[in-house]
Amino acid sequence: MIKNLFNNANIRSKLLASHLILIAIPTIMVTLFFYYEIYGLVVNDTIRQEQALSKQTSMTMDTTLEQIGKVSASVRSNRFLTKILQPASTESNDFVNSKDEQATFYTTLKSQIDGELVTDIKIYTDLVDDSLYNNPYTNNVFEPLSDTQGSYWSGIFSGSSRYALYCPSFYLSTYEIDHYGSLAYIERITTYENGKLRPLAYIAVYFSKDTLESTLNRDISTTDSVYYILNERENMVAASDYALAGTYMMSYDTIVDTAATSTGFTTKNVVNQDVYAGCYNITGTDWYMVSILPAAPIVAKGNNIINTFIVFYIILLIIAFILAYCISHSFTKRLEDVSYQMRLVRKQKPVRMPDPKIHDEIGDLVDTYNYMTDEMNLLMDHQARAAEDLRISELRALQAQINPHFLYNTMEMINWLSQTGKRKEVTAAIQALSRFYKLTLSKKDILTTVVEEAEHAELYIQLQNMRFQDKIHFVVDIPDELLSEHMPKLTFQPVVENSIQHGILEKESKEGTIVLTGWHEGKDAVFLISDDGVGIAPDRIQTILSGIGESKKGSNIGVYNTHRRLQILYGPDYGLSYSSTPGQGTEVMIRIRLHADTESPELPSQE
Repeated sequence: MIKNLFNNANIRSKLLASHLILIAIPTIMVTLFFYYEIYGLVVNDTIRQEQALSKQTSMTMDTTLEQIGKVSASVRSNRFLTKILQPASTESNDFVNSKDEQATFYTTLKSQIDGELVTDIKIYTDLVDDSLYNNPYTNNVFEPLSDTQGSYWSGIFSGSSRYALYCPSFYLSTYEIDHYGSLAYIERITTYENGKLRPLAYIAVYFSKDTLESTLNRDISTTDSVYYILNERENMVAASDYALAGTYMMSYDTIVDTAATSTGFTTKNVVNQDVYAGCYNITGTDWYMVSILPAAPIVAKGNNIINTFIVFYIILLIIAFILAYCISHSFTKRLEDVSYQMRLVRKQKPVRMPDPKIHDEIGDLVDTYNYMTDEMNLLMDHQARAAEDLRISELRALQAQINPHFLYNTMEMINWLSQTGKRKEVTAAIQALSRFYKLTLSKKDILTTVVEEAEHAELYIQLQNMRFQDKIHFVVDIPDELLSEHMPKLTFQPVVENSIQHGILEKESKEGTIVLTGWHEGKDAVFLISDDGVGIAPDRIQTILSGIGESKKGSNIGVYNTHRRLQILYGPDYGLSYSSTPGQGTEVMIRIRLHADTESPELPSQE
């Protein structure tokens, strides 16, 4: 009874039963058992290690910045500086002006600058004689208070009563970073004058960000974890990896709350990712060091251990698959034939399969496939005919769009020439206009030769020059072997018109040059129309070929129609492409396929 029930079941039921019994159920049960046991051990051990490393790094940062503070305190308590900041007296003046005392002061400061952590020391004050600012004995230690004006850290001091500030790079000027150091500890020495707090001096100990970054990188345990330091204004001070730090950056308030409520790692959700975060205040500063350990690598470590156990089930899997293959071989062969035939549809039109002799589920599938094949082939034939009809209709509509304003303006110009008695100019204008439209409308084919298309553009510029006093110069440099090739009509003229209207005539002089060149590229012909007009702004150049770009003198519909017409005729890889430099000019590249490889539709002429 069981054998008959199994044989009469459908294919899906057979596959599900064999896989569930032989593979899925035992594998899932064993894997889940080991997963939850080992995962907890891996996570707890990894977190303990990271907490120890983070605490060690935090203590190193405390020691490093404490050393900076000691350097500043040593400078502040120096007798030479103390004399400078005291009210002027004969004794203090004699002491400050002593070359020996100046040299001793400089030697003391120099001994504090190790070039690795402390990179420079500056004292900003107006209480010294001008001779101390550029004194070889003090080696430019002193700078006037005016040098602090405009710096970010000076503004912070001005708006608060704090006496000391640890400055990230963001607080320092470019000059300070380039010449003194990338970070700084600055102390303010003040006095009360007329009831207001006034700075007497700033002691700036500049130090290197590299030292902090080296410390942060030294204790990184995995490539996905990151250490970074943030100040109260949420400026990044240093990081082991700035890209990861930016990804896992938490708000300053969150960091402060986390540091206050936990001495170890806590679980956070940052940018929709679960992470383990440790936050530590760096003693004596408003800086916090944050250690981020993404949960995903820990999970991956546990999964790697799980994968080790899966090796023990390889023999079971092999036996199970062999058994499943033997059971399913009787019907999978026909399924493979259907699957193979369906894959061929990606490369060619669908082809009917032989009518099935066995009418089970697979036989029904073959019958359905054959029915779909017949319907799809019929639909594709109808679609191809409809697409060709649409293609021809679009070509007719696009080619019919000749700018009427050009004709109106030319006729107005001829009328004006006639009224002023310029008979020769009237004759020349009429002949040029007649030839211009003859090249456009007289032939039935949508194609013309390159030489005639270039002549068409020259006639357009000739007519425009009658209006604009011959200020538009046109240079044609096309190889002779290209002149006899065929290309669609009205390709050059809209681009040339756009170059004149929106390029040259936008210039103050209303004068410029347009150059038309061309060359072969394999089976393609490429033409380049360049002008020295005002150019196109970067935000507009992307909209020119979309049909929605607007300008002061109208839309770019003529250029868009030309681009669209070439793509309909040749494909999406052909048409126009723009490049421009504002204030210098614009280049338009036109790519077409040569007529030898083009099946041009025969369209009736535009009457």
